[in-house]
Amino acid sequence: MSDTKAPDSSRRSERSRRAIYAAALDLVSEQGFAKTTVEGIAARAGVGKQTIYRWWPANSKAAVLLEAFLDLAGQAAEAVGGDLDSEIPDTGDLAADLKAVLRATVDELNNPRFDRPSRALAAEGVVDPVVGAEFTAKLLEPQLQVYARRIEAAQAAGDVDPGADPRIALEMLVGPLHHRWMHRTLPLTHAYADALVDHVLRGLAPRS
Repeated sequence: MSDTKAPDSSRRSERSRRAIYAAALDLVSEQGFAKTTVEGIAARAGVGKQTIYRWWPANSKAAVLLEAFLDLAGQAAEAVGGDLDSEIPDTGDLAADLKAVLRATVDELNNPRFDRPSRALAAEGVVDPVVGAEFTAKLLEPQLQVYARRIEAAQAAGDVDPGADPRIALEMLVGPLHHRWMHRTLPLTHAYADALVDHVLRGLAPRS
């Protein structure tokens, strides 16, 4: 009697989804967002385009790329023992904690696998407010809130001026980093990340 099992549709679907993620990221890295198409993604992934329209029915190209990028970012976070919403470690040394996370951000932004899709999404978000809002809500804002909570913890510990605005403080950290990355004004380095932390923390120091 045959012991052959029926194909596992869930495994097949997951394999197809992974292939679509990889195809979307590869194509947007190779040719940019404007030239990337649903048809191209489907062909590269080896699936029918109707599969993509079934899983991502609205604004498919941007939706696929955003989900693929979120998955990529999640895998990177898991590789270092966390997830997208992981808290910044609190070792009691605020400067060291912030430098560690900003250095990791520098490494990510300098990685072509992250850099090119990030730029594509950022550029599309400028002209398409729906894409921009989704990118902000699903990726950017959760990460910014992690900084805010670490700064609030430092305020509670007496390491940061209690009158400082955590939102403005975190923007002083990540804003210049992303400005340098986006405009390629100067190299993005660990030394620059460390200098940002040192400069910002001098301004946030508790007043005597």
